[in-house]
Amino acid sequence: MATAIPSAAELRRDTHEPGLLGLAERGWLPDAAIRLGIRRLCAQRLRECLAGGAAAQQERHQRLLESLRQMPLALHTDAANAQHYEVPAAFFEHCLGPQLKYSACLFEQPQASLAEAEEAMLALYAVRAGLEDGMDILELGCGWGSLTLWMAQRYPRARITAVSNSASQRAWIEARCRERGLHNVRVVTCDVNALELPPAAFDRCVSVEMFEHVRNHEALLGRIAGWLRADGRLFVHIFVHRLAAYVYDDHGEDNWMGRHFFTGGLMPAADTLLHLQRDLVLERRWLVDGTHYQRTAEAWLRNQDRERDALLPILAQAYGGPAQARLWFQRWRMFWMACAELFGYDGGQQWLVSHYLFAPRR
Repeated sequence: MATAIPSAAELRRDTHEPGLLGLAERGWLPDAAIRLGIRRLCAQRLRECLAGGAAAQQERHQRLLESLRQMPLALHTDAANAQHYEVPAAFFEHCLGPQLKYSACLFEQPQASLAEAEEAMLALYAVRAGLEDGMDILELGCGWGSLTLWMAQRYPRARITAVSNSASQRAWIEARCRERGLHNVRVVTCDVNALELPPAAFDRCVSVEMFEHVRNHEALLGRIAGWLRADGRLFVHIFVHRLAAYVYDDHGEDNWMGRHFFTGGLMPAADTLLHLQRDLVLERRWLVDGTHYQRTAEAWLRNQDRERDALLPILAQAYGGPAQARLWFQRWRMFWMACAELFGYDGGQQWLVSHYLFAPRR
C-alpha cells in the first residue's frame, strides 16, 4: 500500500536515501553519473512497458483503465501540495521562466529562450482551445497562474475561474492580479475531489499537467462535461508515454520520483483519454516532441544552479535548516535532470506531451 506524503514537519526531518541515491543526494556523484543512472532507469522502465509485445501491452493498459475507474478522483492530493505547490513561490521565481509556467514549454527555434518558449506554448493553447474574448473560462490546476494571467491580460472581457489546491498559489495569483489591474479572475482553492461548480457555466475548460495527478479520469471528465455549455470545449495538456501507462509508487529503491516529487501520480499513455469518452468526445489530438520538455527542464536546472546563493536560504526556511536546504537543493537538481533525461530519451520519441480537444457528447 502506498504511504502518505510526509507532513511539512516530517519533511524537515528527512534524511538522505541509502546507497548510490544517497551519494547523489549529497552531491558526491558528478551530474554525468547521475544522468547515466537516470537513463538506465528509463531503459528499464521502457523494457517493462513494452514487455510481451503489443497484445500484452494492451492487456496491461485495459487492466489499468479498469482499476482507475474504481478509484477516487485523485489520490494523495496533499502530497502534490507538500512536494511542489506549497514550496515558496520565491523558489520557482528563481528557477522557472518569467511567467512561472511550471510545465512543458515550446521551443520553436533552436536558440529560443525559456521566456520565448513559455510564451509560444501559452499562445498555442489559445489557438488549440479556441479561446476568445468574452468567454467564461475554467482552468483546472492553475499552478502559479501562467495561463490564467496570460488569458486575463489578452481577453479582458473573459471571466476566468482558476482552480488550485494550494493556498499559496491563490495568494500569489491574486497579488499578481492586483499589481496588473486585472479584475476578471476568480481563484478557487479546492481539492479536485471536492470541487463543485455551477452546471453549464463555462465556454471552455483548460487543464495543463493536472490530469497526471488524477486517477479516475472518467469521473473527472464527467464532471467537466456538466460544467461546460453545450457548445463548450475541454482542452487538456498532459505528459504521456507514447504506448504505455503506469502509476508512480512511493516505495522501493527505484521509486525516488514517486516518493519525493510525484506521489499518487500517473504516467498516462498517449491514448489513455481516448478510452474514456463516455461524456466528452475527442475532436482533435496533437503530440509535442519530448525534446521540448527536455529543454524546459534543462533551462530550469541552469536557473537553479545560477541562483544557488539566493535559493539556499529560501530552501532552509521551507525545509527546516541549512542541512535540509542542501539536501533539497540537490534533490530539485536531480528532479530537473530526471525530467530532462526522461523526455529526451530516444530523441524525445518515447515520453511526450499530448494535447486534446474534447466536446460534450450530444
